[in-house]
Amino acid sequence: MTGFSFGYATGDGWRDAAEQCLTALGGPPEGGNLGILYVTDALAEHMGEVLDLFRESTGIAHWVGSVGIGICATGVEYYERPAVVAMVAELPDDSFRVFSSIRKDLDDFTAHNGDWMETHQPLLGLVHADPSNPLIESLVKQLAACTVSGFLVGGLASSRDGVHLYADGVTQGGLTGVFFSQEVGVITRLSQGCAPIGPHRVVTEAQRNIMIQLDGRPALDVLKEDIGEILSRDLARIGGYIFAGLPIIGSDTGDYLVRNLVGIDPQNGLVAIGDMVEQGGRVMFCRRDADTARADLLRMLTAIAKALDGPPRGGIYISCLGRGRNLFGKDSEELKLIASELGDFPLVGFYANGEISQDRLYGYTSVLTLFT
Repeated sequence: MTGFSFGYATGDGWRDAAEQCLTALGGPPEGGNLGILYVTDALAEHMGEVLDLFRESTGIAHWVGSVGIGICATGVEYYERPAVVAMVAELPDDSFRVFSSIRKDLDDFTAHNGDWMETHQPLLGLVHADPSNPLIESLVKQLAACTVSGFLVGGLASSRDGVHLYADGVTQGGLTGVFFSQEVGVITRLSQGCAPIGPHRVVTEAQRNIMIQLDGRPALDVLKEDIGEILSRDLARIGGYIFAGLPIIGSDTGDYLVRNLVGIDPQNGLVAIGDMVEQGGRVMFCRRDADTARADLLRMLTAIAKALDGPPRGGIYISCLGRGRNLFGKDSEELKLIASELGDFPLVGFYANGEISQDRLYGYTSVLTLFT
């Protein structure tokens, strides 16, 4: 694998933004054979036209990507206006496989890609998904199991004007993306953006997503203890600041899933969260603010920098809609922080309605994947 090139632009409409992006992209690398393309939802209804223009202008047939309420590139973010970001990679022949669209099961996917997977033993998949499909979480787990690492990276598309995905064409309703063989060097890391504020608690009584008792005590009493006296006086203040963290069994990195607090019953001491909980499971409470998000992103960037043998050739950054300008500020600070720590290299991505790392769906996180 050698060259990568990228471009990004905003414009008055889909053609203006796309043509400016193509100009910034320049001549794609000689031998460039895979494109990654993200557009803002202001261009959702023109995604097919954008793809056609990029195919015709670059001569590259294979493209993957998504629509996003926000999209990003090296040091810049775009929201609420027509914008396009694109990256072209030159990868070894037959080292990747684009697939579309997995909606119910992997039967058709396996029929069309089984021979390639058996021959090439894919290491990792970059995937984009339609959040309206209730089977996406199950499909992610099944698809991740098809890689030798058990790893996918990606996110759920975000749009106010219809969800569309790229996978050698425009598609909807399922899980799409590209598998990379072990010939393609990639590394990836996850930033949670939260910090635990209490110990792991054992769920001693629960019903569906409602925690009744933690450590044998009313769940709300435990929540109040962990968040402290000041916040406990006015629980209305904890929305968007305090979350539930569900530790991942078997993780050697302390990984956890962040879920919203969706309801509190002061009379009965109940706490409801945005996921199912079971008796005997564990939970911890976490906080999320600008300082914790920045500190955790810096931790992740430091870790991934140590794993690099040289400057990255290119990268994909998929971050939660709740991050970006909402958490780091309006001046593309999240993307500028990446550039300040890792240098100036081709990077494109989008702000997702849920992030995918390994075989799980996350929230409030960011996933950085680098080509080495």
